[in-house]
Amino acid sequence: MGGIAAALRLRQQGARVTLVEQAPEFGEVGAGLQLAPNATRLLKEWGLLERVLTVAVAPKHLVFRDAVSGRELLRQDVRGEFEARYGAPYIVAHRADLHAILVDAAREAGVELVNGVTIARTENTALGARAVATDGRAFDADAVLAADGLRSVVRAEMSDDEPIPSGYVAFRGALPISDVKHASDMEDVVVWLGPRCHLVQYPLRKGEMFNTVAVFQSPAFLRGEEVWGTEDELEEAYKDCVPEVRKALENLWRVRSWPMFDRLPIETWVDGNVALLGDAAHPMLQYLAQGACQALEDAHVLGDAVRRCVLPASDDGRRREAWALALREFNEVRAPRTSRVQTTARVWGESWHVDEPIAVLVRNMLFEAAGARGGYPYTDWLYGRDALTTDDGAFLPRLDRRLPA
Repeated sequence: MGGIAAALRLRQQGARVTLVEQAPEFGEVGAGLQLAPNATRLLKEWGLLERVLTVAVAPKHLVFRDAVSGRELLRQDVRGEFEARYGAPYIVAHRADLHAILVDAAREAGVELVNGVTIARTENTALGARAVATDGRAFDADAVLAADGLRSVVRAEMSDDEPIPSGYVAFRGALPISDVKHASDMEDVVVWLGPRCHLVQYPLRKGEMFNTVAVFQSPAFLRGEEVWGTEDELEEAYKDCVPEVRKALENLWRVRSWPMFDRLPIETWVDGNVALLGDAAHPMLQYLAQGACQALEDAHVLGDAVRRCVLPASDDGRRREAWALALREFNEVRAPRTSRVQTTARVWGESWHVDEPIAVLVRNMLFEAAGARGGYPYTDWLYGRDALTTDDGAFLPRLDRRLPA
């Protein structure tokens, strides 16, 4: 998602872009994703929001419930005042639909799409940077942007860190509504919070599909066993939940599961004219539903940096330095924000999954208090209109920087 979004945004700024993909075709698998206003606001600016809305759902509410008692803890209206405050809607979409729209837009804009190539390494060159494929092909450019995911080959060239398993695993299901065995709240995004587990449900494709995600902590992982996150563990994790939640497990695909990983934030995503973006730069747990949103933010900020730094220098023989400056500014703006999202997602997940009675009571009280306050004090930092330019003074774009004389 990050790679195609960045390719499109850079092409919109006038850059010539080649997007190299290891899969034989450009496509996306998976199920649903949530796109908060910080992402849909960008899609609107890129001229794509209306296209996305033709295949998405704009839910009425974001609802949190206690999965054991069934008690509703928070109901946030994400239309009306919410949409006006943030300048864009909160929507849910099938991952494949959003990806296809971005690919089509990139192709229409003139991005060169190359399939069936796996990049083995990158290097800086006298004129810019180079990406070298496993088959020996070399792709020379002013800059190389690596959006190669959680287990990024290019990140390994910059950092010796490794993906961190959370011990939680997800089972997913995105089914035609006719195949759904249990569906409710067809106009909302509903999150059920349970002991070391949670379950999320929402409609997709104008209500033609229904998405269910069940996430739970694996006892086998905690015991250090090699095989963990099984169907038996899934059923056991939700045994104390209300019937509505247990019944919803019938909507899940059982053919595979998705272990949840992230990494600790790193400050530097850039080496000369090579840079990371998306999950390669800031893989995060899913509790804030910001993985795709942050990838779109990366693309937007990168495009702005290139417009400021590179385009004015495109004809004066200093493109290499201009790209290096643009990538540094991109890194400086994005790293503090994505670091906060990564670390907050971890804390958010811990609060969802508490299992001690007092901790559950405190969590529920905090959710109810947030609902009574309208929720905005807790979401403005993430969804606000100035989210890409200021964070309570924590970072500001370095607009005053110029190329060296």
